[in-house]
Amino acid sequence: MSDTDKVFAGSIPKIYDEYLVPVIFSVYAEDIARRIAARSPSVLLEIAAGTGAVTRAVAAALPRGIRYVATDLNEPMLAVAAQRQKDDDRISWRQADASALPFGDAEFDAVCCQFGAMFFPDRTKAYAEVKRVLKPDGTFVFNVWDRIEDNVLTHEATVALGKLFPDDPPRFMVRTPHGYHDRDVIRADLERAGFREISIETRAETSRAPSPEYVALALCQGTPLRGEIEARDASTLQAATDIVAEAIRTRHGAGPVEGKIQAVVIEARP
Repeated sequence: MSDTDKVFAGSIPKIYDEYLVPVIFSVYAEDIARRIAARSPSVLLEIAAGTGAVTRAVAAALPRGIRYVATDLNEPMLAVAAQRQKDDDRISWRQADASALPFGDAEFDAVCCQFGAMFFPDRTKAYAEVKRVLKPDGTFVFNVWDRIEDNVLTHEATVALGKLFPDDPPRFMVRTPHGYHDRDVIRADLERAGFREISIETRAETSRAPSPEYVALALCQGTPLRGEIEARDASTLQAATDIVAEAIRTRHGAGPVEGKIQAVVIEARP
């Protein structure tokens, strides 16, 4: 993973939340919320909360009287999350590194994480931290993206950008968001961290957007893919966005767009 793969700064957090969350994240946030609510936690931790898609869904599914700590390494993303969340005295926001969680042992009934594990430099270390802060009967619920070929619009965008930059194609989407999907590797990482009861499920959904341009803006300007494009030629960001929009328009038409998305959902217990 490149250092720039973790850069969510400038206008990226706002575009990410406004455009990308509705297209690919919301449906999986609802799934995480259902899984967490089924466990009726009293004290819940979220890591890699991003702009709060899961936080909003989980908070809506849980009763009063709980304590919910939402964390992220990236403060600009967390600032958007806190701004988007309605006043809720159950929730506290905290900048935190998943590999060095600033919490006590056995403090939480459940830990959740949506599409964050792919960004952890040392996943086993991060999972060991999750196990440490979980109560003995607690549950870790998280998801990661499946291979990029099973995520149609992102795959089409990546192919289109490869044609624009044939000598040095941007590979952020393949390398990081869609780079950690091998079920055996995920299970082994969790087992090394001390988890013993592990279930892994493939979950396919449908991504929907009002137009090809909406998708292109979300992917090219609302993710660290933007940094990869600008590193090649900063003047081509809009042209790259337009090329992705045209590729999606060619395949799906000029109106509302639909495409398959697929994730791997994991539940683990010590």
